[in-house]
Amino acid sequence: MCLAIPAKIVNIDNQSATVEVGGVTRQASIVLLPDARLGNYILIHAGFAISLVDEAEALETIKLFQQLSEGLDGENGPEPVQ
Repeated sequence: MCLAIPAKIVNIDNQSATVEVGGVTRQASIVLLPDARLGNYILIHAGFAISLVDEAEALETIKLFQQLSEGLDGENGPEPVQ
């Protein structure tokens, strides 16, 4: 299973972008998205921006990730199947 994370572009330097999600910044290649611009939301997978994403959709996905993380805090994992 693959997971792509939405992130906001906060800086662009040639074909590399600094992106932010949840207060964390990291570098991502935007070589696959030549139309990516400062302020765009993109999906990142394995260090590469793979798709432009609508801001509302990106924010909703980030919110769902936060809720999932909060729900898992303090748990030991899923219940075993019987």
